Amino acid sequence: MSAARASGGPAARVWQAVRLPLLTIITLAILWEGITRIFEVPASFFPPLSVVLADAASVWSYLLRSTGRTFLETVLGFLTGSAFGIFCGVVFAYSRNLERALFPLFVVSQTIPVIAFGALVIIWFGNTILSKVIIAFYVTFFPVTVNTHRGLLGCDPQKVALMKSFGAGEWTIFRKLRFPTALPVIAVALRLGISLSLIGAIVGEWFGDTVGLGVMLIQAMYTEAVPRLWAIILACGLLGSALYTVVSLFERKFIWWRQD
Repeated sequence: MSAARASGGPAARVWQAVRLPLLTIITLAILWEGITRIFEVPASFFPPLSVVLADAASVWSYLLRSTGRTFLETVLGFLTGSAFGIFCGVVFAYSRNLERALFPLFVVSQTIPVIAFGALVIIWFGNTILSKVIIAFYVTFFPVTVNTHRGLLGCDPQKVALMKSFGAGEWTIFRKLRFPTALPVIAVALRLGISLSLIGAIVGEWFGDTVGLGVMLIQAMYTEAVPRLWAIILACGLLGSALYTVVSLFERKFIWWRQD
């Protein structure tokens, strides 16, 4: 009997992976509904889950369009921020002078509040999707830069010396040793980066737009629509979890040599 059959096949492995998270979600949903009903918690403070879901259903079209817009901004910011971060990490790993000159500026940039940076971006580029992507990019690139730099420098020097002894050039060493060695560390930053990118996109929408989860969040806050506020929080959580899962699956599929 093969290992796949012994474990029950792909479907069984998927069920094994999602069983506990799904059970946790169902348990939390039951507790949410039960506690608010039993203790008669005011809906203006903490509404029952059924009320939240009913409110979400009443604006499902707008909520779906807003989720799609925020998703687009998040993915674009994440992809550009990750690519830029990997590039900078590689440059810093191979150029000590550039690292000393530019890395402190990267650190200083992360001390600027996202709200302040977002205000500047809106002034420079207008209240467009580009502005939201730039803000998502801003909060994404730094952790990717740091982990790329750390992963490349963490390569075993004995393996590097061995490859050089066989006549391998620096490009070959980078392609076949340094970068594959750094990928598991980079993947950690990518999982963090996708969450930060979502936060950046939502914050960018706070400055004004017609659609987006951040826009709905501001509208619900100003009108004190608590069920709508919780519905948007759930939408943000589901979107963030889905994006994080995609990045994790990508890591498991293509970075199979990582250390768990």
